[in-house]
Amino acid sequence: MPKKKSKRMARRRFKITGTGKLKRRHAYKGHILTKKHPKRKRRLRQAAMVSHADRRLKHLLEV
Repeated sequence: MPKKKSKRMARRRFKITGTGKLKRRHAYKGHILTKKHPKRKRRLRQAAMVSHADRRLKHLLEV
């Protein structure tokens, strides 16, 4: 039986926490940062959790 492979796209974008939740980065932090306020950019730096409705992404990470 062949080895199971995780999806590389998902492995780069998501991490599984100790409790089994998915951690992700915020969007809108890649470019055009001059017009965004510093407070907004600080909030975008923080990691966020994937919503409960999108937890189906978890099977892409399981090897």
